[in-house]
Amino acid sequence: MPILHRKAARRTLLAAFGTALLTTRPGPSAQAADAAGLADPDKKELAMQLVSSAENSSLDWKAQYRYIEDIGDGRGYTAGIVGFCSGTGDMLALVELYTERDADNPLAACLPALRAVDGTDSHEGLDPGFPAAWRQAAKTSAFRRAQRDERDRVYFDPAVERAERDGLGTLGQFVYYDAMVMHGPGTDAVSFGGIRKRALKHADTPADGGDETTYLSAFLDARVRAMKQETAHSDVSRVETAQRVFLAAGNLDLDTPLKWKVYGDSYEIG
Repeated sequence: MPILHRKAARRTLLAAFGTALLTTRPGPSAQAADAAGLADPDKKELAMQLVSSAENSSLDWKAQYRYIEDIGDGRGYTAGIVGFCSGTGDMLALVELYTERDADNPLAACLPALRAVDGTDSHEGLDPGFPAAWRQAAKTSAFRRAQRDERDRVYFDPAVERAERDGLGTLGQFVYYDAMVMHGPGTDAVSFGGIRKRALKHADTPADGGDETTYLSAFLDARVRAMKQETAHSDVSRVETAQRVFLAAGNLDLDTPLKWKVYGDSYEIG
């Protein structure tokens, strides 16, 4: 079951490539993937797995379409592939999009209640049937597509676009995306915009002539500071025993193999 995480709440990188890899320039396909960053489908899939390890304690992000529970973080129900929340507006936007595309869906009748509880942790009007309706909707390709589209519109695309403008490579794009998922795309001190603003006080982005590793370290410092301001975010292992480890290994292209820990659980992508 997912544990406390993200805007709603939730060992090391093995950089030891073989000797040949350390002494041989990457081929054209590898160079193209690195240049593409998270726009490369394989790198995007990797990002989805990394986020899922923190959000859902599993690398299988596609199994999370049907996930729904109240994790007690003050944001109502948390559900789906990036933890859409009934109290933070993104769940409402998702169900509205789904209903625009398919008016006769299991969640359409819940829209008035979702609008009423937006901004609160209330379940009023949603219980007892909402979780079952969510799981029923998750069986449909239309709802799964809506979840992916809203994930990209609200979190993934803005994070990657901002990272590219800041001159960041694949790891930096992922760092931004994970922060966007957990903290939301707002501008207050504990949202993505506020975290980036604090990081800029300590380091320049590569686009402004700064060193990429130095800037990302400053961003992670700012994120940890923001996380510790909320009890729900107080476990900072998704930064310290995952992203920070990748950065320390100099893996700015987020190349596999990867090994990391989140909340004490170990993960590996070969």
